[in-house]
Amino acid sequence: MSLPNGHSINTAPLDEHEDSEPLIENDAVPPQCCSARLNLAFLMFFGFSVVYGLRVNLSVAMVAMVNNTDPKPAKNSSVIYACPLPESENSSDSFQQPEGIPQYPWDSETQGWLLGAFFFGYLCTQIPGGYLSGHYGGKIFLGLGVLGTAVLTLLTPLAANMGSYWLFSLRALEGFGEGVTFPAMMAMWARWAPPLERSRLMTLSGSGANFGAFLALPLTGYICETLGWPAVFYLCGGAGCLWAVFWFIFVSDDPRTHHRISKEERDYIINSIGSQGKGHGWSVPVLSMLMSVPLWAIIVTQICANWSYYTLLTSLPTYMNSIMHFDLKSNGFLSALPYLGAWLLSMLSGVVADSLIERKVFSITVVRKLFTLAGLLPAAAFLVAVGYAGCSHILTVTFLTLSTTIGGTTASGVYINQIDIAPRYAGFLLGITNTFGTIPGVLAPIATGYFTKDHTLAGWRMVFWVAAGINVGGALFYTLFGSGKIQPWADMEDERAETEKDRSRSIST
Repeated sequence: MSLPNGHSINTAPLDEHEDSEPLIENDAVPPQCCSARLNLAFLMFFGFSVVYGLRVNLSVAMVAMVNNTDPKPAKNSSVIYACPLPESENSSDSFQQPEGIPQYPWDSETQGWLLGAFFFGYLCTQIPGGYLSGHYGGKIFLGLGVLGTAVLTLLTPLAANMGSYWLFSLRALEGFGEGVTFPAMMAMWARWAPPLERSRLMTLSGSGANFGAFLALPLTGYICETLGWPAVFYLCGGAGCLWAVFWFIFVSDDPRTHHRISKEERDYIINSIGSQGKGHGWSVPVLSMLMSVPLWAIIVTQICANWSYYTLLTSLPTYMNSIMHFDLKSNGFLSALPYLGAWLLSMLSGVVADSLIERKVFSITVVRKLFTLAGLLPAAAFLVAVGYAGCSHILTVTFLTLSTTIGGTTASGVYINQIDIAPRYAGFLLGITNTFGTIPGVLAPIATGYFTKDHTLAGWRMVFWVAAGINVGGALFYTLFGSGKIQPWADMEDERAETEKDRSRSIST
């Protein structure tokens, strides 16, 4: 079967800059069920579940680790605007740990620095991780990134006991190890994900982050109350080490080297991705990348979207504790609820996005922009609404859940756009965009600690307004400058020509 322009439906169009992807006939597509590519997606899903469990466990455990998270204010202070304490004594404000478990007198500012420490290290390894994953393959970097973070997590109670500076350093080291994971994932999907399955496979694997947050937050609260906060870090670290065993046994960098993949599936993946599915050399077009407007559209938008995401990820348990006065178990569950919705909607958005592209309802560019707008604008509106929900538990939880759930739609928008504009360099580009996108992870908890040092609703309202405004700015910027087309600097035509020449020389000799 041929396309209207005469090209085979099983091959890529000659013009690599067209905003379209090669199509494969339905009867030529090996089923996804039990396939190697789907197994890879599930292993990545569980890997990122562990990764986010390791990342967010401190957010809830902090409530148990600190013996005075909501200091009683002096009379006539501005904290009169905060919500009243509940009549029951089940509040986490005076949370007690099992006998022998230490607690620390860290103030709000110190807690903000500790919650942001992870991202100082996380910033450093994004670009090197993406570059090396694109050259060598992502298996070793993703596996060691999770394993190293898990091992360091086991040392958290020891570091906390030694002092806040030691804990800050340990969390920064954890971020340093984990920084390679997402670029490595993108580098692997550049070799494994057929173009018409990218949204589904990548949102499934990446949604493990939201699922991990959803699972870790309530479990952390439960474990803190029953076993004490150190057990949180021992169990999470152990889970990461166990996952690494399965990862190194069952995963391969490339379908060409996978030992359990069928010939039909291997040929389908290789033929549908084409020459873009190979690793890049040591040389990359850095200058052209820095001058690329679509790449900067991704960078700016991820910075803006991540500000609200990291604000909630690191500081929501503190809000639930110091303002809403939920007990620790309720705090963990309600802080996790928004991520359940984001997990489900992100996976659904991947299926819908692939369907729109496959049926040619919209171009890749339009699909990415639609899903980005649909995720950022309503999320910003509901985030503002949280600040005006007052002390209503129902409204607060509802607005927070809706904001984060709708934000999951961006998983099929700006967050996978790197593989559209430059499949071959996708891992390296994700390293670049995630480096910039991690800046809010450093600044947002610190800014939140500054705005909320008096524990007032007015301070938290400012936190939500700032996050919402940044969200809207990112949505508008991406709408103006985003693209789904393969960029000229990522084109492989010159390399194809060189390959053909080399092949001709080898035949002649």
